[in-house]
Amino acid sequence: MSTTAPVGERPRPTIVLVGHGMVGQRFLEALAERGLTATHRVVVLCEEPRPAYDRVQLTSYFAGRTPEELSLTDRGFLAEHGIELYVGDAAETVDRAARTVTAASGRVFGYDALVLATGSYPFVPPVPHKDAEGCFVYRTIEDLLAIEAYAKSRATTGAVVGGGLLGLEAAGALKGLGLRAHIVEFAPRLMPVQVDDGGGAALLRTIEERGLTVHTGVGTQEIVIGADGAVSGMKLSDGSELATDMVVFSAGVRPRDQLARDCGLAVGERGGITVDAQCRTVTDPHVFAIGECALAADGRVYGLVAPGYEQARTAAAALTADGTEQLAFTGADLSTKLKLLGVDVASFGDAHGATAGCLDVVYSDSRAGLYKKLVVGRDGTLLGGILVGDAEAYGTLRALTGSVPPVSPESLVLPAGADPGARLGPSALPDDAIVCSCHNVSKGTLRGAVTEHRCTSVPEVKKCTKAGTGCGSCVKVLGQLVTAELEASGVEVDKGLCGCFAQTREELYEIVLALRVTSYRELLDGHGREGARGGDGCEVCKPAVGSIIASLAPTIGASGYVLDGEQAALQDTNDHFLANLQKNGSYSVVPRIPGGEIAPEKLIMIGEIARDFGLYTKITGGQRIDMFGARVEQLPVIWARLVAAGFESGHAYGKSLRTVKSCVGRTWCRYGVQDSVRMAIDLELRYRGLRSPHKLKSAVSGCARECAEAQSKDFGVIATSNGWNLYVGGNGGATPRHADLLAQDLSDAELIRLIDRFLMFYIRTADRLERTSTWLERIPGGLDHVRDVVVHDALGICAELEELMAAHVAHYRDEWAETLDDPEKLARFVSFVNAPDTPDPVVAFVPERDQMKPDLPLLALGRRPLEDALEGSTPR
Repeated sequence: MSTTAPVGERPRPTIVLVGHGMVGQRFLEALAERGLTATHRVVVLCEEPRPAYDRVQLTSYFAGRTPEELSLTDRGFLAEHGIELYVGDAAETVDRAARTVTAASGRVFGYDALVLATGSYPFVPPVPHKDAEGCFVYRTIEDLLAIEAYAKSRATTGAVVGGGLLGLEAAGALKGLGLRAHIVEFAPRLMPVQVDDGGGAALLRTIEERGLTVHTGVGTQEIVIGADGAVSGMKLSDGSELATDMVVFSAGVRPRDQLARDCGLAVGERGGITVDAQCRTVTDPHVFAIGECALAADGRVYGLVAPGYEQARTAAAALTADGTEQLAFTGADLSTKLKLLGVDVASFGDAHGATAGCLDVVYSDSRAGLYKKLVVGRDGTLLGGILVGDAEAYGTLRALTGSVPPVSPESLVLPAGADPGARLGPSALPDDAIVCSCHNVSKGTLRGAVTEHRCTSVPEVKKCTKAGTGCGSCVKVLGQLVTAELEASGVEVDKGLCGCFAQTREELYEIVLALRVTSYRELLDGHGREGARGGDGCEVCKPAVGSIIASLAPTIGASGYVLDGEQAALQDTNDHFLANLQKNGSYSVVPRIPGGEIAPEKLIMIGEIARDFGLYTKITGGQRIDMFGARVEQLPVIWARLVAAGFESGHAYGKSLRTVKSCVGRTWCRYGVQDSVRMAIDLELRYRGLRSPHKLKSAVSGCARECAEAQSKDFGVIATSNGWNLYVGGNGGATPRHADLLAQDLSDAELIRLIDRFLMFYIRTADRLERTSTWLERIPGGLDHVRDVVVHDALGICAELEELMAAHVAHYRDEWAETLDDPEKLARFVSFVNAPDTPDPVVAFVPERDQMKPDLPLLALGRRPLEDALEGSTPR
């Protein structure tokens, strides 16, 4: 690769691209698609120290993705097309008369066409001390690395200036790093560009429930610094002061157009390089601008990746010598769909109802954090909408925008199940509906990828059409369309668990069992998809495989302890600390009380522990006592006292058996016909700690009056004069289901044997996060098939199912006691890793009804009563 292209000696025309971000990389791909890399020399000047990476997924770095995994640049692609990439070498000057670009390294490149893709820079409000130590922006991988290092060494509280898309992601990142996170937004609501007041209110409630403190309608007036010159707080426009150790500015971006200004190119009044519909600058026909640095022909600077990709295609088409495919960029769809802090948020079309005469159709459920609004014209045309809390229908609705949907607008915003006859899926879309706005891919193109190009999986369709490779918001609809088209063509559909495994959860269970696979790494490298082997897996398959290994641990020779080695990294949030995380950062502790029976001495012990640690106590619906308000460092101390008193973990935090409720049965009740308490205790002690695809609940009623509500449980038992009736597949909650009778008039031994088989068959064949109720309705043959298998042994596997359960029972160990015996595991139970004896000062409480509750105003104010004691401590 040459370092300098001599001026005047260009055997091939030269295209110089300044900037190698997402849009720049898409431009290179567009050049290659049109054959221009074969006829032109292509030079890329990249200011950052690494090639193009996925800036849309930037925050996933804090979820474990490495910078390398975020990369969008295939070195093989660059080599194949002869593209010269100069990393860490920014363009410094442009001489338009000579048509040369001088880089920071001193290299000089001549050009026939210059394409500016310099992107944008973060806007930092001009407030005092904005450049102090502890102030950061949130834009590049290097920014994230700096934020991570400072958070781990210097901060316990962080504030984000800006409540837009990146601001919320930044706040989530700070929280994920263990900091108390605040969001300061000048507008009266979060995400003011994307959502209206109703959507902002729903988003605010949900985000505050996740432990973040939000300040809307106020601006930042000053960054307060300490004697060492580092950030110590913020002064806000309402006169209040917020204590914080670091500040992340995410208050919008501005076009990076200085290079263009310096060489005399026209820019807009508020920035942006002025271009025409072909993305050619209005000043110089040899210079183009694309992405966030460009002021498009419609007078707008686009900050989303989809318009940038369209501009990249347009500029590449304009450079095609024969002019056979001239494109025009005159505007773009600004629809967005994101998952911010676990909350689905989407807006599309005319979301704010600016069209004259339009009407709103709104569904709002404050308790559930749902807000859905559709904007429709008087003729029924769908103009746009806002979805908060549930964006399941986004892909379909966005594609239908501009048309009259085949069902009423009211049915499109009702929650699932409210009007099942009017559900609208991707099949209702016309072929010209745009499914992927990032790459302008229609439903018809996707169908063609299957029928004409013989693609047989979503990854193949992605590769063929590029759909789903941008922001990712269309992937769900893409999958549904591909599956429907494949099934219509008689092709077997890829129903793999996730992008890492082509197998279903059931198939992975069989592999683990048959081959005695004892680790996730072994399973991924040996049986994962080719592209996933050697990787880190994903949030779908890691907990699913962790659950499979835990449920089979005694049989396959693995450790059943979920905090042991690799298993710890596979667990969901609550399992990491064997307790349930609450909204203020404290935890709840739930000891097992089998069958709801408890001796007075143990009852007194729970009361003493709750009193000594200042815990809030509540009798649960599962007939046990929940103790709320424990700080993370208190958990082992509380467990030690409980274990010494004969208690063990109630597994309230895990996908496992929770409780087996009971009535008092024939021992006390004059209507009871069997000893329901004894049976409930026996069942709970038998199945305790059994890891499963979802939580398991049970109950035993001593007579047909059903006081224990057994028919609303995953497996329920009701006494009869001749024994026990066994019901399966019930559940309460938002979508209650009455359990079905599996067998009746069973003896104790017959009952336990059938429950053993039922549970192990469910664990073996259910999908991830699938309750027994859903599984029973999904599995081919339903209840009749399950009865054939577990009662009549139609598949000849009952002996194996019983052996698996026997192994679980024989090898059960209490996770609390096991943790207490391991000093290395105990080390994780601290609020601050370098100040293990220091409690989190914001986990505080106030009295209420002779108990205590979280001090939420303390969180809102950001006060730190133990600030002096915490100086220099690092959050876990």
